[in-house]
Amino acid sequence: MSLTSPEEFSVEKHVAVAAVRRACLVTCTVFNQLVRDRTDTIKKEDESPVTVGDYAAQAVINTILRNAFPNDPIVGEEGADALRQESNARLRERVVSLATNALQEDLIDGEKGQWGLGSQHEHSSDALLKAIDEGNDTGGSNKRMWTVDPIDGTKGFLRGGQYAVCLSLIVNSQVVLGVIGCPNIQIHPENPVEGKGCIFVAVRGQGAFQITLSGAGAIKLPYFSSEKSYVLQSEEPKHTNIPLIRRVSDELHLTEWGMDSQAKYCCLARGEGAVYLRMPAPTVGGKQPYEERIWDHAPGSILVEEAGGKITDSEGAPLRFGLGRGMGENRGFVATVDRELHGRVVSAIKRSQFTEDAETTKATH
Repeated sequence: MSLTSPEEFSVEKHVAVAAVRRACLVTCTVFNQLVRDRTDTIKKEDESPVTVGDYAAQAVINTILRNAFPNDPIVGEEGADALRQESNARLRERVVSLATNALQEDLIDGEKGQWGLGSQHEHSSDALLKAIDEGNDTGGSNKRMWTVDPIDGTKGFLRGGQYAVCLSLIVNSQVVLGVIGCPNIQIHPENPVEGKGCIFVAVRGQGAFQITLSGAGAIKLPYFSSEKSYVLQSEEPKHTNIPLIRRVSDELHLTEWGMDSQAKYCCLARGEGAVYLRMPAPTVGGKQPYEERIWDHAPGSILVEEAGGKITDSEGAPLRFGLGRGMGENRGFVATVDRELHGRVVSAIKRSQFTEDAETTKATH
C-alpha cells in the first residue's frame, strides 16, 4: 500500500467531514420532528422506505461537493423526480427547508463559506433538487468520483437504531477517502455518559480516526478491545444467509451481533467486533441475485483497511469499485481487523457453503 503525504486529500477530507456532519444534523432533525408520524416516506422500487431525510441529506452533501469540486462526478442513490411531483409538494417543501437550514448553519473550524456554507448563501428549491440529481453518474474505472449514501440503513433510522451517512472518494477504481457519520453510535463503547454521535474518517495511507459530530476528540482506530468476539451482520433477515453465518460463527466461536448499515464497519474498525460478514440470502424463484452497490461498501472498506484490517468478498477476492454503480461478482463480504482471522473466516465460509450445497442437493432428491 502506497502511503500518501499528510497534505494529500486534505481539502477533500475537510469537505467530506463538513458534508457528512451537516447531513447528520439533517437526519437527527428529521428523526426528532418528522419520523414519528411516518407520513413523509415514498416507496422505492427495491421496497425500502425513502424518507425526507434521504433527500435532504443528499441535497446537503451534493451541494457542498458541487461547490468545492465542480468537476467531480457523484454516484448517489436518490433522484429528485418524485419530489417534483405536485402530489409531493409538502414533502418537497420540508426537504428544501431542512437542507437550507443545515447549509446555512454557522461555520465551525475547518469549514469554508465557498463550499456553499453559511447564512450568506441562498438555496432555491430548483437548485437543491438539481443537487440531488447530481448523484446520477454511472461510475467507472478511470475517473475520480464521489459515492454518496445519504441514509444507509433506512429501516434502522426509522426505528431509532443504527444508520449511517456515508461518503467516499474513489480515484481510478481505488477508494482513497471514506467518511461515515453515525449519529446513534456511542462515543465510547463502554461509557454511555460520553453521549453518542461519531464521524469515522479514513484517508488512504494516513490511518483511520473517530471524531465526535462536533469535530472534536480525534481517536486513532482501533482503540477498543471487546471481551467477546462478535460477528457483525445485517439486522434484516431477508438481507442475509442466516444459517450459513450461524455455521461460520459456531465453527469460529463467534457471537452474532445484528446491526443496520455501514455502522458495522465502524464498530469493527474501532475494535468492537472481530468480523464483519455479509452473506446474501439465497435467491428463490429464478430471481436475480442482488448486485451490491459501490456506495454500500466503499467508505467502510477503506475504514477497515486503514485501521489495519483486511476486506475481500466471500471468496477472498479484492473488492471492485471501478465497474460502474454496481460491484459485479463481488457478492458476500468478509472484513476483519485481525488479518490472520480473515483467512480462517474465508475457509470456514467455503466449508459452510459446501455443507449448504450438499443439504440442498439431498433435499431435492
